[in-house]
Amino acid sequence: MSTDHLPELGFVQVEMQKLRTAVWRGTGNGTPLLFFNGIGANLEIAQPLGELLPDRDIITFDLPGIGGSPGPVTPYRPWWVAHAAKTVLLHYGFDRPVDVMGVSWGGGAAQQFAFQYQNRTRRLILCATSPGSIMVPGKIESLSKMADPRRYMDRNFLTENFKTLYGDEPSGAALFAARMTPPTRAGYVYQLMAMMGWTSLPFLPLLPHETLILAGDRDHIVPVANAKILKAMIRRAEINIFENAGHLFVLSKAREVIPVLKTFLDRPALTNKPARRFEPATA
Repeated sequence: MSTDHLPELGFVQVEMQKLRTAVWRGTGNGTPLLFFNGIGANLEIAQPLGELLPDRDIITFDLPGIGGSPGPVTPYRPWWVAHAAKTVLLHYGFDRPVDVMGVSWGGGAAQQFAFQYQNRTRRLILCATSPGSIMVPGKIESLSKMADPRRYMDRNFLTENFKTLYGDEPSGAALFAARMTPPTRAGYVYQLMAMMGWTSLPFLPLLPHETLILAGDRDHIVPVANAKILKAMIRRAEINIFENAGHLFVLSKAREVIPVLKTFLDRPALTNKPARRFEPATA
C-alpha cells in the first residue's frame, strides 16, 4: 500500500461478525464516500481512491473472509451488507448522508444500500456493474474463470488469464496483484452466494438519487449493455463509457476515471430533485 495517504485501519463488530475497516481522512469538506469493493477484493484495492480523492473521507470494509476480516459466521444477503455498512459509518461518526460507490459485485451492494437507506445516501456511483441476477451475461470463458478463486490465490493464474478474465491489458495484472490479498475459500463462496437470486430491477425506479454509471467497452464480465439497463431504470442517472477499458478500468484507467468522479461529486445538486423519498423499513 502506498505511504502517500494511508487509511486508519480498525475492526467493527456487526452482530456476531467482525469486519476489518479502513477510513481515509480527507483534507477538505467533501461529502464522505462509502465504497463497496468487488467480489473477493480486499480494502487495499481502494487505495487509489484515497490518494486521488484526498479532499473527502473515504470509508470501506472487508466482507467476511475477505482481506483482513475473519471468516463468515453465517451466510448473508445484500440487505445485511448494507446494514453492516451503516453500522461501520455510525461507528466512525458518519451520521449524515454520504456518497455511495460500488464496483462490480460492490455495485449491487451500493444499489441495495441506496434503496435501503435512501436518506443516508446523497449520490450514487455504479462502476462495471449490473442489476444483479437478471443481467446480460459476460463471456462464458471469463465467467468460468471469475468463479475460480485462484485468480486471487495464484498470481501466475491471474497473469495468464488476465485479459480473458477482465478484458484489460495484461500489463494491469501487476498493479492488481500488488494490492491483492487472497480471500478464504469460505469467504469467496459466501460472497458469491450472497447475490444469488438478488436483483435490483424492482426498486431501481424508486431511487431518487443523482446516479453516475461507469462502464468499460471491453468488459468481459459485465458487458456495457448492463450499464445501459441501469441508465434506463434509474430516473436521475447518467452514463459514461470508457474506451479500450475492461472490467478493472477503475484501477487501470484511474487517471481518466477520477476527474469524472470529481466532476460528478463536486457539482451543485440538480434542480429537478424529487419532492419526497420512499424510505423502506429497515434495521
